[in-house]
Amino acid sequence: MAEMKVEPGGNIIDIKHVSKWFGDKQVLDDVSLHIRKGEFVTILGPSGCGKTTLLRILSGFDTASEGEILLEGSDITQTPPHQRPMNTVFQRYALFPHLNVYDNIAFGLKLKKEKDNIIENKVRRALKMVGMTDYEHRDVNSLSGGQQQRVAIARAIVNQPQVLLLDEPLAALDLKMRKDMQMELKEMHKTLGITFIYVTHDQEEALTLSDRIVVMSEGVIQQIGTPTDIYNEPENCFVADFIGESNILNGTMIEDRLVRFMDTEFKCVDEGFGANAPVDVVIRPEDIYIIAKTDTANAMLHGRVSSCIFKGVHYEMIVQLANGYELMVQDYNAFEPETEVSLIIKPADIHVMKKERTCNTFDATIVDETHIELLGTTFECLPHSFDKGAQVKVEVDFDKIDLTDDKEDGALEGDVRLILYKGNHYHLTIVTDDDDYLYVDTNDVWDDGDMVGINIMPEDIRIIKN
Repeated sequence: MAEMKVEPGGNIIDIKHVSKWFGDKQVLDDVSLHIRKGEFVTILGPSGCGKTTLLRILSGFDTASEGEILLEGSDITQTPPHQRPMNTVFQRYALFPHLNVYDNIAFGLKLKKEKDNIIENKVRRALKMVGMTDYEHRDVNSLSGGQQQRVAIARAIVNQPQVLLLDEPLAALDLKMRKDMQMELKEMHKTLGITFIYVTHDQEEALTLSDRIVVMSEGVIQQIGTPTDIYNEPENCFVADFIGESNILNGTMIEDRLVRFMDTEFKCVDEGFGANAPVDVVIRPEDIYIIAKTDTANAMLHGRVSSCIFKGVHYEMIVQLANGYELMVQDYNAFEPETEVSLIIKPADIHVMKKERTCNTFDATIVDETHIELLGTTFECLPHSFDKGAQVKVEVDFDKIDLTDDKEDGALEGDVRLILYKGNHYHLTIVTDDDDYLYVDTNDVWDDGDMVGINIMPEDIRIIKN
């Protein structure tokens, strides 16, 4: 993972091999992460990825099923929330409606039995920090959503925690207020000098605020890095697709600094993949140069604009290439639909990633000469010489799994979890009822969350010795 170097003794939090189950559902899978003193770390991912569960384990509101949490080297895994030097800001504010602004902020200090003059000084400093100096006697119910969130932040920072945990604190605000609060949070972090751990599903928010970003999916950390690393050097297709817009394509690394994709060879800057290695290629839409087709001296690809949408700062265009692929292109100049254009892609703008897998691989058990059990279901297979009960591996190519929109028509069923467009087809992640994962290449259009039936033909099941 692309982590920044850490000086010895600089960590305030060490999360070591933390896993979490709710019943038989695993929501965190062997998560390890260090966080340095004074750092702004954002945990980023889609709904259900485990980011809020991780924050709740850090705060003490949930406990880890496995692993440990260290605070400055001391184990706090079983320490109750009120004994941890951390405060949490929630999405829904959680203010006391019967108390005014001042008393909401002072609540924790009064529990600690601080002296009145100390409480007043601390509350006034907190109010000044969140820009609400004149609001101390206001009823919290009379405040706007942005003002209520400021009060919640003031209540959290007034206790001078070592760590401030923020669980999607700006999600309920409108766009303008959210952007304003992002800048204020960034300034607060700089002023306070304490550690911020921030949870969000908003990629732009993470890129704007963070020193480092932790990208999560399905309870697993996918990548850790600076905003620049995460955006420019994604480690896999999930990160590339989740962070900003991307063109993600299947490719073959012919040799160092030479890659083939979209049936075309391109010079690139990547090395160390070996010869003729399957890879994934990422090209950001803003890194593709689009020109009129009459100017083709340096053009590599030719096609026709199928759509052009103004996005406020740039135009977003879909270009249908002559070889059957399509690319998203972003440019300050508009090329209207049906315009014939040429494209230029420079070597430094091509990012090559190691392919995570080249086919589906499953553990399986031989039932008899023409049947095999995999994914909890018995499938017909071609005749083989393996003994009954033998434990084997099975390979199935991505494009050899058939999906039906009627789950009853499948040998088993699952739901679509992740959809990647690869230039001329879709690459789907399917999760079965038993939480097994399948990966499918298809030209059919499916939506995230669709329930599907799954079939595999006998001739498409390759049995390999275990």
